[in-house]
Amino acid sequence: MSTTDMPEWEEQKQLLHERIVRELDLSGEVSDEMIGKVIDNCLMDETNLSGFSLADKIRMRTELFNSLRRLDVLTELLSDPSVTEVMVNGCDDIYVEREGCLVKTDKHFSSEEKLRAVIQQIVAKCNRRINDAEPIVDARLTDGSRVNIVLPPVSLSGPVITVRRFPEHILTMEELSERGSFERELLPVFEAFVRAKYNIVISGGTGCGKTTFLNALSGYIPPDERIITIEDSAELQLQGIPNLVRLECRNANVSGEQEITIRDLIKTSLRMRPTRVVVGEVRDAAAIDMLQAMQCGHDGSISTAHANSAEDTVSRLETMVLMGMDIPLAAVKKQITQAVDIIIHLGRLRDRSRRVLSVSEVKGMEKNDIVLNKLYEFTETGESEGHVLGYLRKVNNLLHIDKLLYTGNMELYKKGERA
Repeated sequence: MSTTDMPEWEEQKQLLHERIVRELDLSGEVSDEMIGKVIDNCLMDETNLSGFSLADKIRMRTELFNSLRRLDVLTELLSDPSVTEVMVNGCDDIYVEREGCLVKTDKHFSSEEKLRAVIQQIVAKCNRRINDAEPIVDARLTDGSRVNIVLPPVSLSGPVITVRRFPEHILTMEELSERGSFERELLPVFEAFVRAKYNIVISGGTGCGKTTFLNALSGYIPPDERIITIEDSAELQLQGIPNLVRLECRNANVSGEQEITIRDLIKTSLRMRPTRVVVGEVRDAAAIDMLQAMQCGHDGSISTAHANSAEDTVSRLETMVLMGMDIPLAAVKKQITQAVDIIIHLGRLRDRSRRVLSVSEVKGMEKNDIVLNKLYEFTETGESEGHVLGYLRKVNNLLHIDKLLYTGNMELYKKGERA
């Protein structure tokens, strides 16, 4: 058993923490340098640490500094590049995801008060609020990681934090193809869709890579366009677009007023002269405003949506529109067919790899139902050393080629088709 696993480790760390807090003047601004000096002095003066090695004391210093200035035990986990998600289920149970596998860590918070202090630190930095009266919030860390927090009484396990990390390096479509998300031969197809201004919805389940794919796909947007992104909690990282405006929702104040929703942002974005509107995720009645934006001279708009298939994406859009507007279902279906051109559906296979599972175009209406024309579909060919093998098989030809013709991208699209 290592020294850091022994009970006296936590005991000594708690005693040192209390002593450092007493010696620090927390009534004013305290620099990182000042905290470091106080920690160093306390470590050198503490006689009870004689049994600890130099490596243990360095580790102790790091943990004390993180607990005072940063996100306590979360700091070390979020500094690990192999960790893609952190899940805190109360003070004592902390899990991480590495390479698609969930693993319980030996980390824990010293108390629920400390855990709540970290939560307040997170939400304060992104102008959000959470308390027992409003126990659910979506927030983000300074590095762009997505955070969801749930407090009691909604959570019966104590305060719960879920942090979804995004890669520091923004992946390109070429890199996604190299990682096996889709075949390299399809790069011209995706590029042609974006350059020809097809309206695209990227669908899939939780953790399948929708945001990563959207960020990569945006690399095909010409740099001379004006793009407006709209998100509940800002996490998109579009690259190579100088004229970029990022909008984020705002929660209501303590009086329940001054809330700014996705719907509000979509409406105001249309007065900001966008070339395209990119909605991070549509999940409610804002779907009607997104569809109207796509129909009102903002071709090339992109959004993501939670769904289990391309067909399910259409059904969910119908439901979300009806949440915000009492209109006949037939009118809703017609609006979807006129607004959405392409649905790219992503998923995670049983080997936990993320793949494009289908590419479909919205063909139109037949017998009062929306009909999709599946262009490409993932076909499994076998397994090798635990990895699922397969490829995106071409199923049908693209029917609506007018945008490709108008924008001069037909040859680019055909290049991908021929491959």
